[in-house]
Amino acid sequence: MQYINSDLKNRTILITGGAGFVGSNLAFYFQNNHPDAKVVVFDSFRSGETLSNGNLKSFGHFKNLLGFKGEVISGDINDKKALATLKNEYKFDYIFHEAAISDTTAQEQDLMIKTNVNAYKDLLDIALDHGANMIYASSAATYGDAPSPQRVGREDPQNVYGFSKLMMDHLSAEYIAKNPAISIVGLRYFNVYGENEYFKNATASMVVQFGHQILSGKNPKLFEGSDKIQRDFIYIEDIIQANIKAMEPKKSGVYNVGTGKARSFQDIVDILQVELETTLPCEYIPNPFIGSYQFFTEADIATTKENLSYEPRFELEDGIKAYKDEIVRLFKTEVK
Repeated sequence: MQYINSDLKNRTILITGGAGFVGSNLAFYFQNNHPDAKVVVFDSFRSGETLSNGNLKSFGHFKNLLGFKGEVISGDINDKKALATLKNEYKFDYIFHEAAISDTTAQEQDLMIKTNVNAYKDLLDIALDHGANMIYASSAATYGDAPSPQRVGREDPQNVYGFSKLMMDHLSAEYIAKNPAISIVGLRYFNVYGENEYFKNATASMVVQFGHQILSGKNPKLFEGSDKIQRDFIYIEDIIQANIKAMEPKKSGVYNVGTGKARSFQDIVDILQVELETTLPCEYIPNPFIGSYQFFTEADIATTKENLSYEPRFELEDGIKAYKDEIVRLFKTEVK
């Protein structure tokens, strides 16, 4: 489905983090809907290097790009030489910035700020030099324990990841004020699930993780009170919609991208059991994160609708139904 009517023929699009979850979906959106556009994917890809918490530093995976026909560049956004190549050898019309240290449990504050904030400034300078509109991934982690519905301007980050994304938003505000010739849009993703997230490993959504528990015949394990632990779960297709509509916004700024409706973790399991035709009993375990865990998130998307013409299309039932076949395929090809 096309989300903009603009002719992108002879336009050049950069997608940083393009071998990751959202980035790879963007790459295929353009390939399928705007084949005359030139798409350049820039990603550090995975090397096996891990953070101190044991999780991978980079989640980019070649399998997310199988079938992609555009240009692929392996590089790190912290590498000044690599960024100089992007600046001097290309002329971008749009930059989608998805690359980041995205692990909310990462403890490396120096690397988080360097990668998420400082490198973003370098990319903003490239956008200005090229006259390219910038669309970048912010995060609902900026809200931390702020009350729901979460609304731009009421941030309270509780980890360095959320702090780094908020600093990106502040930096963007400075550039927006001084540079009206380009648009700059930050998208605060809520709990995203869908195709191409599997290689995020332990940080992949609970939709795919619960799905694979169920397919393996194991009783799904939930925290006690999971019917009351609610999140704004958003299917990847609606994330892509928001990104594409942010190419030509009515107004630069930071916008929430969610459904505007909180759903429970219990709902996820119940819907998956319907779709996968199982009736496994749930196992409820004590929640060790009480006191340090958000129990309710819900995006206020009024300004997103107004300024991006965004309208979420997928309820949780719709998204899981659309995702089911891929969950099954992954279980057969990657899990077993």
